[in-house]
Amino acid sequence: MLSLSSFSSSSSSPTLSFTRTRCTTNFKLKPFTVLSSSSQPFPPFLPKQIHSIKDPFARKFAMRIQRLPVNVSFAENPIMSSCVKPLVQSKEPPIVLLHGFDSSCLEWRYGYPLLEESGFETWAVDILGWGFSDLENLPPCDVVSKRNHFYQFWKSYIRRPMILVGPSLGSAVAIDFAVNYPEAVEKLILIDASVYAEGTGNLATLPRSVAYAGVYLLKSLPLRLYANYLTFTNMPLHTILDGTNVGRLHCLLPWWDDATVDFMTSGGYKIASLIRKVKQKTLIIWGENDRIVSNKLAVQLHCELPDAVLRQIPDCGHIPHLERPDSAIKLIVEFIQTEKKKLSKLVSQVSQVS
Repeated sequence: MLSLSSFSSSSSSPTLSFTRTRCTTNFKLKPFTVLSSSSQPFPPFLPKQIHSIKDPFARKFAMRIQRLPVNVSFAENPIMSSCVKPLVQSKEPPIVLLHGFDSSCLEWRYGYPLLEESGFETWAVDILGWGFSDLENLPPCDVVSKRNHFYQFWKSYIRRPMILVGPSLGSAVAIDFAVNYPEAVEKLILIDASVYAEGTGNLATLPRSVAYAGVYLLKSLPLRLYANYLTFTNMPLHTILDGTNVGRLHCLLPWWDDATVDFMTSGGYKIASLIRKVKQKTLIIWGENDRIVSNKLAVQLHCELPDAVLRQIPDCGHIPHLERPDSAIKLIVEFIQTEKKKLSKLVSQVSQVS
């Protein structure tokens, strides 16, 4: 299912109440301010339609997107890969945010500032084939290429074990990566995980001409609006429309059609057999009202992962970090801090024994 960017609220800005999650904590986020306009220019590689976006969070976050060169074995030249780099540096494991199917780092426009304001070194990385990377030379965008590209990005810029966050299909990307490169991932956080689908199904067998027709429909405004309707709860029309335009912005890049067809016809992600091989401690976050991926699958995933905890967010749909960013970030921070305290206690006990 599409992981489309929008925000369920009666206003254009997220509320910062922590009363909607099932767990309680004294953790409080520091307030942050986003101006509705800025003299800072948008990156020149973004589609010109960015100027018509009204959401001030999306506009400010878009100004921080940049491209970094990533060398990969399957492309002659480095791929200029889009991401948002951290302003905060830390000795602790960095948080690395992926996005859902056919989305971009703009999906984190509400959650990223909350993590950053809380003192975490945070990256938001576009998965190869989606987002705003330069794919003019049309590199392959199948699962193996996506994995290799992300590994080379990690190896070049992050360079230490990370807390990897994957929403929706991004959870499949995260599990696939964590199993293949366990040394790069300290912990996993999976949000409304789409991990039981059998890849792209019959789409992989379509003639390319038919696949291109399907991809053209995929980026159409009516389909994206309908996807937003299914994805979120209690969303006003003006928020749906502006959020849909944010969510399809990357589709306006000239190579998007080719990259998407390449992924769809490659077979996509089939990672159900990898779930039990995950070694990392994992947090599962799920919106209780998810109409895209049933929360019954959250229970199944919790049972199959060797070391996981499950937290659900009431009155929330498929993308909690957009619909209930305060609640989602609260759970992420609580998970990280709890595990850090457990480790510190264990180290202290070992020191006392020795």
